[in-house]
Amino acid sequence: MSEEDRYSFIAEWYDPNAALQRRYQLNFYTKDGSVEMYDMKSHRLFLRRTKYDEVRKEDLFVGNKINVFSRLLQLVDYGDQYTARKVGSKKEKTLALIKPDAVTKMGLIIEAILDSGFVISKAKMVQLSRTEAMDFYNEHQSRSFFSDLVSFMTSGPIVAMELIGNEAVTTWRKLLGPTNSSTARSELPQSIRARFGTDGRKNAAHGSDSNASAARELEFFFPSSTGYGPKNTAKFTDCTCCIIKPHAISEGLTGKILNAILDAGFDISALQMFTMERANAEEFYEIYKGVLAEYSDMVVELCSGPCIALEIQGDDAPKTFREFCGPADPEIARHLRPRTLRACFGKSKIKNAVHCTDLPEDALLEVQYFYKILDS
Repeated sequence: MSEEDRYSFIAEWYDPNAALQRRYQLNFYTKDGSVEMYDMKSHRLFLRRTKYDEVRKEDLFVGNKINVFSRLLQLVDYGDQYTARKVGSKKEKTLALIKPDAVTKMGLIIEAILDSGFVISKAKMVQLSRTEAMDFYNEHQSRSFFSDLVSFMTSGPIVAMELIGNEAVTTWRKLLGPTNSSTARSELPQSIRARFGTDGRKNAAHGSDSNASAARELEFFFPSSTGYGPKNTAKFTDCTCCIIKPHAISEGLTGKILNAILDAGFDISALQMFTMERANAEEFYEIYKGVLAEYSDMVVELCSGPCIALEIQGDDAPKTFREFCGPADPEIARHLRPRTLRACFGKSKIKNAVHCTDLPEDALLEVQYFYKILDS
């Protein structure tokens, strides 16, 4: 087989049983979508070349996490020069912020981001303090608009995201359009600011202006080493929990699901992307153990890739939101409750697009599991 047909990566997997970080060389063959893995420590074949439809060529880039037979692998490096040249040269990371004026339109904005070919690798709704906003916009400190900008950016929650894509910095700025929303409407009517912005300051979203800015700004919201970055926005009152499942995220449904939730009149008061370890997924779903036959399959799905946890607020949220999600089986949902989330976006009883709290007394506990235990 020629070199052209094979992409090679260095992948890491945390083995919870041995409490060890294991390293593999992962090879992906484009001709038939097959994968093979070598254990780098023992220099032995770990997985014989096997056709595996769950991995797509576009998922393969350094920094991404992919699931191979229930193992969540972090791609940490390219395995050879050819792969680095073919895959790595154009891939960049940038920061996207949905500003306070456009948070209620987050579903539509995220849909536009995903439709443009980006992968959202991190996401978190935060409320900036005045000090944090001044720190973030430090370079504008001497400008006349600085004080108003800080006031605006602290006036409500914002959604911070890490976007990965080809030439991400310029592609995202192009999608944003001109800084002034009025100019954007006349020059680029399909741009984010034209569609969702008001003026030059309330212009819906932010994008890093260079790779150096992107690295600094991503570190501010998603610190790689010490510190936690700005706090999440969970309120822990009158709430219920919703999880957008990994399969729905990889199918590009995140924006559509958020949109449907907001259109139904619910308030999304906290949002964050998590990648669950198996032990966390088992703990979270513990109340279903021995109760639902699908328990172990539910666990596998929840830790098969990134998920997004939401705190949902609304009148009698646990009951009304559960009704809006519909029956657990999408087939039944399509017959009985065709307008529910699972009817619209679910594929099977396991891959049914969303989890929602079943029992009202568990609602707060489930929100706390994500926003107090995992985000700590």
